[in-house]
Amino acid sequence: METTDKSALQKGRDYAAKNLTPNLEEILGERYDDLVPGMSESLIEWAYGRHYCRDGLDPKTRQLCTVAALTVLGGQTAPQLKINIEHALKSGANKQEISETIWQMAVYGGLPAAINGLNAAKEVFASHEAQ
Repeated sequence: METTDKSALQKGRDYAAKNLTPNLEEILGERYDDLVPGMSESLIEWAYGRHYCRDGLDPKTRQLCTVAALTVLGGQTAPQLKINIEHALKSGANKQEISETIWQMAVYGGLPAAINGLNAAKEVFASHEAQ
């Protein structure tokens, strides 16, 4: 239940602009809204406006949790994992924190999932070094 006048969609937009990328809704809209009209707004409102904006965890911790979950889910989530590694970096996590989060998931998702996650992290880290 909303406790303020600000809508969950606007909260999500504000969160994305501050912690992720200012044009996340545009990127998602260009990619998916032709297939699923309104998908970008739904994702921004639900994921970021109702979950990521909750009290209790800071943005960096939430992003590291997301990296952990996507790592355990395995190789099919590699594109989303890379995006969320980017978001974790933007939220203040460093390479070691991200790498250790991924490696910790070897216990829960297995070595293949952790190795795939570390490979995704290496790609993201290399792209940052190349800039």
